[in-house]
Amino acid sequence: MEDKIGNEKYINETLRKNNLHAKKKFGQNFLTNERILDSIIDLSEVDKDTLVIEVGPGLGSLTERILKRAGFLVSYEIDPDLIPILNDNFKDYDNFKLINEDILNIDINEDIKKYQGNLSKVYMVSNLPYYITTPIIIGMLEKTDKIKRYVMMMQKEVALRLTGKPNTKDYAEISVAIKYRGDSKIILNVPRTAFIPSPNVDSSVIAIDLYESKRYFPKDEKLFFEITRIAFNQRRKTLLNNLSTKYKKEVILKMIKDLGYKDAIRAEELTIDDFIKISDYMGDNNA
Repeated sequence: MEDKIGNEKYINETLRKNNLHAKKKFGQNFLTNERILDSIIDLSEVDKDTLVIEVGPGLGSLTERILKRAGFLVSYEIDPDLIPILNDNFKDYDNFKLINEDILNIDINEDIKKYQGNLSKVYMVSNLPYYITTPIIIGMLEKTDKIKRYVMMMQKEVALRLTGKPNTKDYAEISVAIKYRGDSKIILNVPRTAFIPSPNVDSSVIAIDLYESKRYFPKDEKLFFEITRIAFNQRRKTLLNNLSTKYKKEVILKMIKDLGYKDAIRAEELTIDDFIKISDYMGDNNA
């Protein structure tokens, strides 16, 4: 069956026929480039043994392609105006469940348990709403370990931060948080002209593959994430200055010396292993 959803003509006609428009409050930008849509589904590695979670299906351009590849698809759409259109578009598919909810409010583990059946893999494949990209990703990573692969379109600037490496301008707290859980990389760049309406920024698709088993073992995970967050609080400031907003300066100075770091070291120079060493030290010394 040929793809009927995703081209510019379809999007425009559907919006006009239903007296709808892209809603800024939901971060709606409809992807219309069919070549890019095909590339996303190819790169997702979805097959008939996969339960797919999709956030923000919009008018279903990516949804249709997922349905043809996946064992089952659960899509979460917050906009009630799009629900009748999506239900009508995909009424002939028996491997589809549409849920009119905010993804931030749902029990993802309960839904996975309900719809996974005997499928062996759970992936998330989505063109994410730009205004809540980071909360969605961090929320999913914190709520569940059942989703093993994430393939997500987002603002290019955010994609660069999520995949950032030490000693680059894109390296940030979120880079460390992602690296702690899995390997991430940009797999496709998407120009702003591929959407209706055209956003003010270019986009990228990233893939995050969670580790098969835990790779990093800080003594206190909560402290590890707190240290990382504070260390990146003001990028231009040194590690000493940032950590001094929460911890005793003399303890931080001793930590820097004992661990062999230079006095003026900054967060962007530190690897995930460095942050573990630092948080373990601070915990052991009751900082």
